[in-house]
Amino acid sequence: MTRLSIAVRGLVTAVAALLTTTAASAPAQAKTEPKAPNDFVALSSVDPTILQEMRYFTPHNFVGEPIDGYRQPLCILTRPAAQALHAAQRKLLRQGYSLKVYDCYRPQRAVDHFVRWAKDLDDQAMKAEFYPNVDKSRLFADGYIAEKSGHSRGSTVDLTLVKLPARPTRPYHPGQPLTPCFAPEDERFPDNSVDMGTGYDCFDTLSHTLDPRVQGEQRANRLLLKGTLEDLGFVNLAEEWWHYTFKPEPHPDTYFDFPVSRRSLTGHH
Repeated sequence: MTRLSIAVRGLVTAVAALLTTTAASAPAQAKTEPKAPNDFVALSSVDPTILQEMRYFTPHNFVGEPIDGYRQPLCILTRPAAQALHAAQRKLLRQGYSLKVYDCYRPQRAVDHFVRWAKDLDDQAMKAEFYPNVDKSRLFADGYIAEKSGHSRGSTVDLTLVKLPARPTRPYHPGQPLTPCFAPEDERFPDNSVDMGTGYDCFDTLSHTLDPRVQGEQRANRLLLKGTLEDLGFVNLAEEWWHYTFKPEPHPDTYFDFPVSRRSLTGHH
């Protein structure tokens, strides 16, 4: 009986050790990152002249810190979307402008980061710039934050226009005084883009592309961007002057989560 007990105990110990070893190796297997499908490309490989200011790689965004999944300041898009931007850029360069992208493909983990931030009502570090007139508790109800984003499908881009030659812009330093994103251009955070009436990611109805309060040069700039992109298959989101989706989307129902990095594209031909 005693021998049997010892044998059983030994077996239990062996099984426990095996389970522990398996559990310990599980995270190592889980670290294998997803890769981008073959029809995703770095925008710079299709058009190196398009300017890139990838805001979510930096702390200068409505969260106030670099966003999960942005490993490099890199614009990744489906090839058809990138090629359509290249065509738009060729048109705009002849008129003395360049496109500048703020965000392109956005992994699901970044969207999850936004959602966690939006639920933390105590974190209002960037309110004074990005959502001065919006109560943070209304970000979901008002449609500023959602649990899924078209950006994760790879054919949506946030962008603006820059008058050439492009001026250098000073970097954002965390903790510096913030100015409302809808303040006059010379008071907002400096951006080398043309004046669109608000800054990028401004949570305000003034960001609606055709808001009637936006007139003159600001409206003309919005319409130049809109007209150029719509001629090439992009569709604007009416609530955001900077947000465009190329149609038809190659992946209309898939939300990807590979990180924003060149490594996600390795192995592409």
